[in-house]
Amino acid sequence: MAMNGTITTWFEDKGFGFIKDENGDNRYFHVVKVANPDLIKKDALVTFEPTTNTKGLSAYSVKVIPESKYVYIAGERIKITSIKSYRVYSEEVPADTRIDKENTVLSVGALMNSIKPKSATQPGEMRSLKKLDIHTLHGTTLTFSEDEIDIDDAVKLLKF
Repeated sequence: MAMNGTITTWFEDKGFGFIKDENGDNRYFHVVKVANPDLIKKDALVTFEPTTNTKGLSAYSVKVIPESKYVYIAGERIKITSIKSYRVYSEEVPADTRIDKENTVLSVGALMNSIKPKSATQPGEMRSLKKLDIHTLHGTTLTFSEDEIDIDDAVKLLKF
């Protein structure tokens, strides 16, 4: 029967620590019993299987509950807590750079077959392309266009 708890003590150099379980008892745990050891830190929430060993109460099958949420935009995994700001804007681009969303394919051969004949647009014709910039705390900017994603849907994900 799985229990919830909080890591109260963590000795990284020794590879073990203690979890306060939902009954208020302290349970020993070892790093080898943790499914996602890279997330271990003091005050992290965990789920675990309670057991006892020669030293007393202990925990195994420990899983640290990740605190951060991620959004996925056009296959990019973006950590919500690392987003500083975002902006939506329009940019004039040559009309013949349109990507056909329905027929977007990954294989180059198939892509060559789906490129529309140039006569469909007048040379130099421009169109307005809606874009989304996401600025992260790490100083990177991710740019997506409405040819790749639904900008409005993406913005809904960012309104946290």
